[in-house]
Amino acid sequence: MNTHILGIRHHGPGCARHLREALETIRPDLILVEGPPEAEALLQWADDQMQPPVALLFHETETPRNSVFYPFAVFSPEWQAIQYAREHRIPLRFMDLPATHNLAWHTLKNTDEVPEETTETAIHADPTGYLAEAAGYADGEKWWEAMFEQRRDGMAMFEAIAEAMTTLRQTLALPETRYEQTREAWMRKTIRQAEREMYSEVAIICGAWHVPALATMPKQKDDNELLKGLPKVKTEGTWVPWTYERLSLGSGYGAGIVSPGWYHHLWQHPQDDGTIWQTSVATLFRQKDMDISTAHVIEAVRLGHTLAAIRALPFAGLDEMNEATTTVMCMGDSFPMQLIHNGLVVSNRMGVVPDGIPRPPLQADIEKQQKKLRLPVSVDYKDYQLDLRKENDLERSIFLNRLQLLHIHWGTKMTATGKGTFREEWRLQWNTSYLIDIIAMGTWGNTLPEAATAYVLHQLNTATLTDVTNLLQHSLLADLPEVTDALTNRLANVAASAGDVLQLMEVVPGLVQMARYGNVRQNDTEKLTQVAEGIITRICIALPPACCGVSDDAATDLLEQMSALNEAINTLQHADSSYLWEQALQAIASNQQSAPILNGYAVRFLYDRRMLEGDELNRYLSFALSVTNAPATAAGWLEGFLRGSGMILLLDDVLWHTIETWMASLPEDAFIAVLPLLRRTFAHFSHAERRKMGEKAKNNTAAQPTKTQVAEAGIDHQRALQALPIVHRLLGITSPANNTTA
Repeated sequence: MNTHILGIRHHGPGCARHLREALETIRPDLILVEGPPEAEALLQWADDQMQPPVALLFHETETPRNSVFYPFAVFSPEWQAIQYAREHRIPLRFMDLPATHNLAWHTLKNTDEVPEETTETAIHADPTGYLAEAAGYADGEKWWEAMFEQRRDGMAMFEAIAEAMTTLRQTLALPETRYEQTREAWMRKTIRQAEREMYSEVAIICGAWHVPALATMPKQKDDNELLKGLPKVKTEGTWVPWTYERLSLGSGYGAGIVSPGWYHHLWQHPQDDGTIWQTSVATLFRQKDMDISTAHVIEAVRLGHTLAAIRALPFAGLDEMNEATTTVMCMGDSFPMQLIHNGLVVSNRMGVVPDGIPRPPLQADIEKQQKKLRLPVSVDYKDYQLDLRKENDLERSIFLNRLQLLHIHWGTKMTATGKGTFREEWRLQWNTSYLIDIIAMGTWGNTLPEAATAYVLHQLNTATLTDVTNLLQHSLLADLPEVTDALTNRLANVAASAGDVLQLMEVVPGLVQMARYGNVRQNDTEKLTQVAEGIITRICIALPPACCGVSDDAATDLLEQMSALNEAINTLQHADSSYLWEQALQAIASNQQSAPILNGYAVRFLYDRRMLEGDELNRYLSFALSVTNAPATAAGWLEGFLRGSGMILLLDDVLWHTIETWMASLPEDAFIAVLPLLRRTFAHFSHAERRKMGEKAKNNTAAQPTKTQVAEAGIDHQRALQALPIVHRLLGITSPANNTTA
């Protein structure tokens, strides 16, 4: 048997092109390719209807998340070998470690039960990096591209690769990991099997690093010892679409390339001197309204060739093309090159697999819904504005919310413009990793509603109050009546036993918000409203004591919750809940042990409701801003009082004067200490409010008490002046020459 070992890079257009030439020369009667043997049963679908990039997906049957991908691009040598075998009707086998052992091995590795390993070195991770450094290149990617991907001779390339890898492994004599030894032993086992079957010409296609290990066959007994007692799990496999973006990451057998779009160009246009590439660049820039002429293209190509000549390269590579583009088309600005990187260097190409390929039931149901609702899968994001009054848009929203319940975040809900509850905005962007999530969630049901219902009910027993509320919110949007009833009952039970008032306050705004969707989605939210009212009752009883003796940070957090709860109660518009809320805030306002910021917020609430006016309000203000209180305490109270709007200061001159007097009475060091607190308070006001306050302070337009007002208040101004000298002496202040005026 004649064996021809062809070492390749897993995604290399030059390797793929020379591999086709080598196969035409060898005319093998059997092709062995690095990959899991279970994939042989799936080769029947690798026909003209399948458009790379695609990937073989193998996952553990019992634990679908334990999975591995083997991606292929049109320029992958393995894909070209598959196509050659199909076109010439010759057998092709995969010779790597089977997925049943591979997945089991990685499961044991995560539990530290795998046999003792030798630490993998950087050379194992990137063996070409060592050769690239010796040749004066910055990394293995550039060296390999220059040496092999743009090479124009055929079989000589594979001989050069074999010689380089053999020298590298012999010279460095690196200890191999047990996993790599096992993989190579299985490859040799497959080669021996082909020899026993009397094949005459066998083409062996493997990663370049493995060439020396397959060129010299050790004793079969040694390989059998390595393969003895391998762990094993039950697996399933299929074909899935892949993307060039995912291909730019290491996956499967660890192969990843940083520029799949560039490699695709090299595959399609092997003789291009840069003209076609720079034309594509110019086209992309013009689509973005950049002024690019034909002269730019010509000069960029010439500069690329000049750079290649200076660097002693046979052809201009991607680096030379990018530098030429930056200089000529971008005028030295590297920022527009991000467009080139995303659109051409990586590319947004996505593969297609035939419809007849077996799919798990849940995946088939989701794909059916995607087509029905006209939601195409794309690696580019697309925004959808849904009007829930329209049947198709409502079904889209339900579908996307059901996926969210299964943690399949294909769609991301955006903030919709306007306040109507009948509008939703979603941004959809597909990621091939969602296929794993779909397969994993398939254990909960064969259809999307079944899986979402079963999975949510599974979480129910261990869910906290906040978790139940979040699940209920998504379940209402996902139109799952069975789940909604179960979650509502669970919510009522958990809320009844919850003792943390903060936790109760967190869930009320969400409950009220859910009730607002009833009109559009036709959900029965009456029971949900009853649960919300019950929680509000518990909050109003427990909140006043909770406001006493808390730290400043805790009080600030509690203020946020109280503000949100107030808005929720206003939205709910239930008389009993509103009355209980007013009584709770009256208790907080009248209790001097309440945190200052919360006390101030409660007073402001009562003032807005006309429950505090006139002398009673002035009494609260005078006490809070008294000089006997610490400045920080007064500033905290003021922050709570002014929470939400500063318009009260613009309309109430007496309040303005009271605050102005308090601030003017502060010593310099105290004023500096409270200034950050005051700044935080006024930062919450709108720009227009702050501007008007500045004008009011500058013009001093606030009404100040006149002598007439003082006299009407029962104060004898002349008698008060007579006491000033004594007050000055008590305070250690030198009496002014004229103490009869103030």
